[in-house]
Amino acid sequence: MVSGPSGSGKTTLCRRLADEKEAHYSISCTTRLPRDGEINGKDYHFLTTKDFQSRIDANEFLEYAKVHENYYGTLKTEVVNQLAVGIDVVMDIDVQGANQVRSCSDAQIQAALIDLFVMPPSEEELRSRLTGRGTDAEEVIALRMRNALEEMEHWPKYSYRLISATREEDYLNFKSLMVAERLRVSRLK
Repeated sequence: MVSGPSGSGKTTLCRRLADEKEAHYSISCTTRLPRDGEINGKDYHFLTTKDFQSRIDANEFLEYAKVHENYYGTLKTEVVNQLAVGIDVVMDIDVQGANQVRSCSDAQIQAALIDLFVMPPSEEELRSRLTGRGTDAEEVIALRMRNALEEMEHWPKYSYRLISATREEDYLNFKSLMVAERLRVSRLK
């Protein structure tokens, strides 16, 4: 699982790994409205709050949280079905969700768990990335910056931290981590 504040590059890393057929990218559910160009079932599973709540009640989520006034979550089936057939799964999730996954009692998930925090190189760069999207109002960016600073305090809980540089450097480091973890003897037992 990959965490980091909005604008850190975590989604880009996960999607590229999946595009190169190195892993399955778990598509999260959300109650937020789609941004321009986002496709239901590809970018997110866009759900109503009522539908999201019914899935919580049915215990269908591996993890979920309310972030930026919307719910986000990972369906268990998005992960366990892939792991059952030997396919690695990458998820980009917030720090609340990461804590939930770490405490999951499923042995298969625990055996496959690798956690990485993607840290922006500076607050200035993070703000530049968030404003560069051109999709959010200033008050939304201010909220994301406040949340980002709080999220960044959680990086010591992760096994790995990647301080973002360029997209290419970040991806090479991320892919190297995945390869190293696949070679780790304790995962092969």
